[in-house]
Amino acid sequence: MAATDIRQRTAVLFIAVMLAHILLISAQVNSKSGVPLLESVTFGVFSEVQRAASSMTGGLRNAWAGYVHLRGVREENLELRRQLETVQVQLQQERAAAQHAHQLEELLGFQKQVEVKTIAAGVIGAGASPDFRTATINRGSNDGLKVNMAVIGATGVIGRIVTIAPRAAKVQLLVDRNAAAAALADRSRAQGIVLGSGEDLLRLEYVSAVADVKVGDTIVTSGIDGIYPKGFAIGRIESVDRGNGIRKVIRVRPSVDFSRLEEVLVVTSPVQAAPAGGVS
Repeated sequence: MAATDIRQRTAVLFIAVMLAHILLISAQVNSKSGVPLLESVTFGVFSEVQRAASSMTGGLRNAWAGYVHLRGVREENLELRRQLETVQVQLQQERAAAQHAHQLEELLGFQKQVEVKTIAAGVIGAGASPDFRTATINRGSNDGLKVNMAVIGATGVIGRIVTIAPRAAKVQLLVDRNAAAAALADRSRAQGIVLGSGEDLLRLEYVSAVADVKVGDTIVTSGIDGIYPKGFAIGRIESVDRGNGIRKVIRVRPSVDFSRLEEVLVVTSPVQAAPAGGVS
C-alpha cells in the first residue's frame, strides 16, 4: 500500500511539473501575432465565456423589454376596453333619452288634439302579478285625480284609475282580467264589451253572430260606460269565430304596447255616458 501511494504521488507530481513546464514554455513562446501563446489561448477561452454571458444577458434584457412592452399593451387594451364600454353605456342612455323624448313629443301632440281635458303623468311602477295588470303613475289626488278616471296614450286606451293617493295612483290596465270597456267596431258600428284576459289579447264579447265584424276592423270606445270618452282606439280585430252560434268569439290586438308604458294622459274632464245605439 505504501509503494502504491508513493507511485501515485510521483505520477501526480510528474504531471504537475509537466503542466508547469508547458505553461512556462507557452508564456515564452509568441504566436504569429506576437502575443504570447498562453495569453492568446487564455484570451480565446475567456472571450468565448464573455460572448456566451453577453448573449445570455442580451436575451434576458430583450425578454424583459418584451414583457414590459406586452404588459403596457395589455394595460392599454384594458383601458381602451373600459373606454369603449363607457361610450356604449352613454350611447344607450342617449338612445333611451331620445326615444323617451320622441314618445313625450307624440303624447303632447296627441294631448293638443283631443277635445277632453287631460293631465300628463309618468309611469313609476308596474304590478308584480301577471294576473293583475296594473301600473303606478306619479300623479294623485293632489293633482285633482279621482278613481275611475280614464287613462289614455297617443296610440289608444290604457286603463282607468282604481286606487288613489295624494301623489300617486294605481291604474288598472285594459288587459287586466277584471278590466272592461264599452266598445264598437269603427267601420260597422257593431257594439260589444271589451274584456281583459290577463294576457296580451283582449276579448270582444256580447257581439251578435250576425253582426258585421271582420279581421282588421278597428275597435274604439263607445262611451256608454261613462268612464272612457267615445272614439278612442282600443285595438284591431285579430280573429273572429262563430262561437255558439248566438255570440261571436272575437280576439282584439290592443293598440297600446302595455310593456313599454312611460308617459300617459289622465282624462280629468267629466265623461258623460253616451246613449247606447243598440247592440247589433
